[in-house]
Amino acid sequence: MNRKDKVELSQLDDEMSVKRISLAEIATERLRDLVLIGKLPPGQALSERELSDKLQISRTPLREAIRELAAEKLIEILPNRRPRVADPSTDSINDLFDVQAALEALAGKLLIQRATNEKVDRLAAIHKQLIKLSTGKDSMKFFRLDMEYHTTLVQFADNTALSETHRQYNAALFRARYMSSEHMRWRDTTMAEHEEIMEAVLARDASRLSEALTTHLMTGKANHARLRLEAEAAKGKGRKKKSDT
Repeated sequence: MNRKDKVELSQLDDEMSVKRISLAEIATERLRDLVLIGKLPPGQALSERELSDKLQISRTPLREAIRELAAEKLIEILPNRRPRVADPSTDSINDLFDVQAALEALAGKLLIQRATNEKVDRLAAIHKQLIKLSTGKDSMKFFRLDMEYHTTLVQFADNTALSETHRQYNAALFRARYMSSEHMRWRDTTMAEHEEIMEAVLARDASRLSEALTTHLMTGKANHARLRLEAEAAKGKGRKKKSDT
């Protein structure tokens, strides 16, 4: 075997590695969507065999996906038990929203200090896309673009510690924020708040932007709490009907 053959084998190994990682990422995205849209509800135990069949993937990328979603707090991995979809309390979610609001308020102040025309133009471009999607029925696509806007805004604050902390809390709030985002009854409010955020960015007004971001997160917090109450009320009605029959 000559030197050229060895180089080609090395290149082949790199290509195989990329494919293996890509499959795990696909599995993560599919499993995340099942959790977000509620097809895998909070508290649901996860069978690797059933999920492997459902997603049509092998167990290795599935396990990687479960570990990734556990890091995002969407799945809980408990000793000697099957993984299950996380079911955090309302109080726990409220605490996360409070911290996330403070993080985004800080990001708003830092962004204005470090804003460039390129950064503002990028946020404006995402905002325009969000407006186009706001009247559509693809709630997942709208939600992902909404999260891209917030993540980009925080990244543009140019503070690595802030970006990393925001990413961790955002992962833990993913399902709660999606639950609020998917409801069309609140879409007008969501877009009005986004308009205020964007106007504050364009005006280079740090205090206005921080306040707008805080308001937006607190709206999400209130929406989620309301949804939890509605869900509990629906469960109560269901139990009453069963007891009456």
